[in-house]
Amino acid sequence: MSRHIQYSIVVPVYNEELVIHETYQRLKEVMDQTKENYELLFVNDGSKDRSIEILREHSLIDPRVKIIDFSRNFGHQIAITAGMDYAQGNAIAVIDADLQDPPELILDMIEKWKEGYEVVYAVRTKRKGETFFKKQTAAMFYRLLSSMTDIDIPIDTGDFRLMDRKVCDEMKKLKEKNPFVRGLVSWVGFKQTAVEYVRDERLAGETKYPLKKMLKLSMDGITTFSHKPLKLASYVGVLMSGAGFLYMFIVLYLKLFTDSTITGWSSLIVIQLLFSGIVLLILGMIGEYIGRIYDEAKDRPLYIVQKSYGIENKRLYRDQHMS
Repeated sequence: MSRHIQYSIVVPVYNEELVIHETYQRLKEVMDQTKENYELLFVNDGSKDRSIEILREHSLIDPRVKIIDFSRNFGHQIAITAGMDYAQGNAIAVIDADLQDPPELILDMIEKWKEGYEVVYAVRTKRKGETFFKKQTAAMFYRLLSSMTDIDIPIDTGDFRLMDRKVCDEMKKLKEKNPFVRGLVSWVGFKQTAVEYVRDERLAGETKYPLKKMLKLSMDGITTFSHKPLKLASYVGVLMSGAGFLYMFIVLYLKLFTDSTITGWSSLIVIQLLFSGIVLLILGMIGEYIGRIYDEAKDRPLYIVQKSYGIENKRLYRDQHMS
């Protein structure tokens, strides 16, 4: 490992041609202030625009720009994981390419790292340019996840953080097929602290986390760090059974001891649909856990690198250097 590189900046990229040049310029300006050697490691996650061509142009001019080019789109969390696999610095920072997270904050993270902290994560005090729906659902998710897990996952944080080399090395040992990076960083432990900032709106382009991807990320976080949904299924099952028996006794009592009867198929259909919906919901939750077990059992490579630029050790599969 090349220990002469002090800082690695990992930047996952997906269709960011409108902003990637500005991202490079701002990162370069910030890291030049450290007066220490660094690398800018861009992970192209199967972009369909000119992102890879623009990055390639920068890498030809600036040897500190290094590129990992995936064979297809594997996902944001896996792109971050690949960047940490290839990073050579003593401290590794992760930042998205859209400039919603200010690169200038990395300098504050470095100061905290030099004070002895091994993980410095960024906490969003305000989120500009995001819809009310996204803000509220994000807040609900972080608090729900915090309440359902035994791991202290910081609230209102993303993947924008700086990690010591020893933390990154421990992260490499984790074989998760559906990684939830911010949760895994909390799980490995070490001395951690926070820096606060106001998150800006995107400089250009569209969000790469629509509702579908947000739901998958949420499900990855919950199923990776909590079994409580399965326990909840048991509790709901007991409650439904109890309600069913109670209803049965009520019907029998009315039939045997009174002249009243509960009439109407509509009420029975409503109850049946309600119970069936709950059962299907529980089966769906169990299916999510089984699906993740299936992903782990297949043991496919987490990602495939079709080409890399500026990287000496050109590994194609993550598991090759993990064994």
